[in-house]
Amino acid sequence: MEMNKLAGLYLVIDPSQEQESLLNKLQAALKGGVDILQIWDHWPKDKGKEAKLEFIKRAKALAKDFQVPLLMNQDWELAVETGLDGVHFDQLPENFQDVRVKLKGQYIGLTVTNNMEAVQMAEQNSLSYISFCSVFPSSSVDSCDIVQPESIKKAKEISNMPIFLSGGINQENLGQLKALPFNGIAVISGILNEDDPEAAAKKYKEKLQ
Repeated sequence: MEMNKLAGLYLVIDPSQEQESLLNKLQAALKGGVDILQIWDHWPKDKGKEAKLEFIKRAKALAKDFQVPLLMNQDWELAVETGLDGVHFDQLPENFQDVRVKLKGQYIGLTVTNNMEAVQMAEQNSLSYISFCSVFPSSSVDSCDIVQPESIKKAKEISNMPIFLSGGINQENLGQLKALPFNGIAVISGILNEDDPEAAAKKYKEKLQ
């Protein structure tokens, strides 16, 4: 897939959900206009390697149908093995420069918080994008600090990378982010827990434009 600058609606898929239902929701969300996909490294404990590979294969086929890049969270080796479009790191591995060679030509994103050193590191390493976590309280990202608006504005001043916002974003509070500089938002439950993921994705897209 051609490397474009990432922006828009970023859907994080939770593979701990029931597989068939999740894949159906994923297809509906893609129809609704999702721009980027990430498989969260949140596998059920009983899901073996072959089951993971099968799920990724099916998710990858759906993403390809809609020409949407599919990234893996943290597990770069699995991303390389399955030919995904990139990796989103919650934190960079110690041997990142070696890993980077193996990820040549793939998207690399990084979760950042209020620590501008992480933003500067991402900029210095020419990563594909950064994602701030968490802009609102969220049960799925309870390990993240709440991001201060000043941190996002500062990141824009020191970096040219696309900026994504994540954590607790929903239809009701998205408007509160309008004053901030960002290129897209990342969502999990705001789409996957809805009865109509396609309609939910469309609403997010409308509010982003």
